[in-house]
Amino acid sequence: MELGIQGKVVLVCGASRGIAFAAAEEFAREGCALVICSRDAASIGQAREKLEALGAPVTAIVADLATEEGLREVIAQTMAAHGRVDILVANTGGPPTGAAMSHSWESWSHASDLLLRSVVELTRAFVPGMRERRWGRVIAITSLAVKRPQGSLVLSNSLRAAVTGYLRTLADEVASDGVTVNSVLPGFTATERLDALASATSTRTGQSRESVFDGWKAETPVGRLGRPDELAAVIAFLSSARAGFMTGQAVLVDGGAVRSLL
Repeated sequence: MELGIQGKVVLVCGASRGIAFAAAEEFAREGCALVICSRDAASIGQAREKLEALGAPVTAIVADLATEEGLREVIAQTMAAHGRVDILVANTGGPPTGAAMSHSWESWSHASDLLLRSVVELTRAFVPGMRERRWGRVIAITSLAVKRPQGSLVLSNSLRAAVTGYLRTLADEVASDGVTVNSVLPGFTATERLDALASATSTRTGQSRESVFDGWKAETPVGRLGRPDELAAVIAFLSSARAGFMTGQAVLVDGGAVRSLL
């Protein structure tokens, strides 16, 4: 399928590994110019080398999107390199696990900066230009927790839902300007984040890591974990010219794990 995004400038956040890196690979193959960022200098450097090997021009930025300084750095370096962003893939790491009343307000504030503020500030920086050019795509990577809250993930359950509400409102405001706004909700996907959640669950419950993974697979009708490239394919489609009539959606890519009608 011709996606119609060759030459577009794409900012992929948290792209040193996992789903976001797989998405960056898709954009590289489509002939896009890439800006990628991560807190980990070594990992983002390795990601840049792999993406450049696919023929993509890549700007790699070391920055923590949970901080004001990190947000400023990503915005400034992106604008200096390209003067615009056509496709924004908003993504950060996940917050700590814990029961509903176990987190201090400081933890809630940090999680809000990580998950919610980063999306708000990046859209405020780049969506106005998309509207002026009458074309743009915003895709946030959230979680199936938006549709089905997960035990011991109260920070993620709450704040990813807030991100979804923000994006749904934004989608209505910018749709007539040719800008679409959607989110992708991964299910149990084979990433380092899922490895960390398996370890936390094992510590909390006394189950082995293997049984935790087996439980997740059993919850998923396809009977396995998802692959990052399967999520990346959906992100690429939502970013395409072909998906211009699809906006305001929270798209589950979960192997059927959330058994709901809507």
